[in-house]
Amino acid sequence: MSSDRVRVAVVFGGRSSEHAISCVSAGSVLTHLDPERFEVIPVGISRDGAWVVGPSDPQQLTISGRELPEVDAAADALVLPGEPGRGLVRLDGDAVGEALAGVDVVFPILHGAFGEDGTIQGLLEMAGVPYVGAGVLASAVGMDKEFAKKLLRAEGIDVADGVVLRPGTDIGFADRDRLGLPLFVKPARAGSSMGVTRVTDPAGLDAAIAQAREHDPKVLVEAAVPGREVECAVLEFPDGSVRASLPAELRYSGEFYDFESKYLDVSELDIPAKLDDEITDSVRWKAITAFRALGVQGLARVDFFVADEGVDGPRITVNEVNTMPGFTPSSAFPKMWAVTGLEYSELLTTLVETALARGTGLR
Repeated sequence: MSSDRVRVAVVFGGRSSEHAISCVSAGSVLTHLDPERFEVIPVGISRDGAWVVGPSDPQQLTISGRELPEVDAAADALVLPGEPGRGLVRLDGDAVGEALAGVDVVFPILHGAFGEDGTIQGLLEMAGVPYVGAGVLASAVGMDKEFAKKLLRAEGIDVADGVVLRPGTDIGFADRDRLGLPLFVKPARAGSSMGVTRVTDPAGLDAAIAQAREHDPKVLVEAAVPGREVECAVLEFPDGSVRASLPAELRYSGEFYDFESKYLDVSELDIPAKLDDEITDSVRWKAITAFRALGVQGLARVDFFVADEGVDGPRITVNEVNTMPGFTPSSAFPKMWAVTGLEYSELLTTLVETALARGTGLR
C-alpha cells in the first residue's frame, strides 16, 4: 500500500445516550473506508468521557442479537491533541506516550450531546485539525431542535407546531388545547428517538415529559404532523457544490419510528420513495434549503412528513436536520446515496476529501 495514505482518526462512542449507535456507525465506517487511500486510527470515547484506542476489528462494534456495543474504558488511553500539529498521543502503561503523529483529518462519528453538538468541532477547530461534517454553529443548532426550527421557520420552511419546556416549566392548558392530540414529547437535544413518546391520552403527558427530561432538561412538545415519513440525504463535495439524494420512505410496524424500529426490529426503506416526480424534486430542493438555512457543511439527513392536504398542493414539513446521521448497516443515509449512484466507500471518500478541502477556521 502507498505510504502517503491519508490518516483518518475515526472518533466514536461518547457521553450521550446514543453511545452504542455511534459505536455501530463507527464499525460500519471502519469497514468501508478504502484501505488503499486511508490509514485509519480508531478512537473511542467511553461513556464517562475517557479517550482510548478503539478496537481495530470493526466486528467488535456491531449489534449482536439485541446486545449493543460500547467503548471499553480500560483500553489504552489517548490524549487529543498531543504534539502540536495534529498529534495523538498513546499512553501505554508506564511507557512514554507513543505519538500517533500526523493525523490529517478526524471523522467524528458521534451522535447526540458531547459530539454532534459542536463540542468536538470546537476542540478540533482550536487544534487546527480538519474534520468531517458541520462546523461548530451548525452542529450546535442542528442538535438543538428549538433553534433549528426557529431558523427553518425564518427561511419559510414548514415545521411542526410545538412548545419548548425549559427546566422547571410545564405546558399550559392553552398550549395543550392548541396542539391537540396526539402529541410527540421529545428531548430538545437528543437523537435516535431516545426519550421520545407519542402521547394519545392527556393523562400520559406528564410521564412523557419526565421521560424526555431523563435525556435533556429542555423538552419539546409538538403536535403530530400527518403524512408519510420521508428522508433525504444531503452531501457537500470538495468543490463546494451540494447535492441531495433520491429520498427514502420509512415503513415500520410500531406507532412511530422509535429506537427499536430503527436499530433492533424490522423496518423497511423504499428507495427511492414512491412519490410523484414533482414531490420528489420538492423534497430534494427543501433538503438543500434546510441544509443551507442552518449553515451545515459536509453532510446532513433531513427528515420530512409528506402529506397530500396542503393548501397549494402536498404539504412537506421538515421534522429534523441531522448533521451527523447514522452510518449503521440499517441507516438510510448511505443507502440513499447508494441508490442515487454513490457507493458507501466512495461516499466516505467524498466526506473525507471535502473535509480536507475545507480545512478549519472561518470560511
